[in-house]
Amino acid sequence: MNMFYWVLIFISTFCFMEFMAWFTHKFIMHGFLWSLHKDHHQKDHDSKFERNDTFFIFYAMISMTFFYLGSQTTFWAGWAIGFGIMAYGAAYFVVHDIFIHQRFKLLRNVNNWYAKGVRRAHKMHHKHLGREKGECFGMLVVPFKFFQKNK
Repeated sequence: MNMFYWVLIFISTFCFMEFMAWFTHKFIMHGFLWSLHKDHHQKDHDSKFERNDTFFIFYAMISMTFFYLGSQTTFWAGWAIGFGIMAYGAAYFVVHDIFIHQRFKLLRNVNNWYAKGVRRAHKMHHKHLGREKGECFGMLVVPFKFFQKNK
């Protein structure tokens, strides 16, 4: 296996996961699985955990499947894909759960232009409590207009 291809597949997978997060969020979480995502918009519980967290488990299982394929078959790219999904999941957790929603009291004082833009875009998403009329379904890549307001 050539390391260049491994890194290329890893980075491509990480980037593709931003699209998957957007697609899943817009068409699945705000679609037929709203019942699992609803408690993320409308807090109806006192738990640190949400039904919405089951989406994390789904992507973790996909990542583990690629690790299995990479270790038990000749599909060496499974490792790169599995790590790309896992790295995106870690980035999503840090940005969404820790930085934006403060599920853990860390990263409270991050205040650069990118952080402000991502936070503003997510705040606009949560402005709508229902499943309709949503905007800004991405996480790490958000519309440029939310960064322009930081000037």
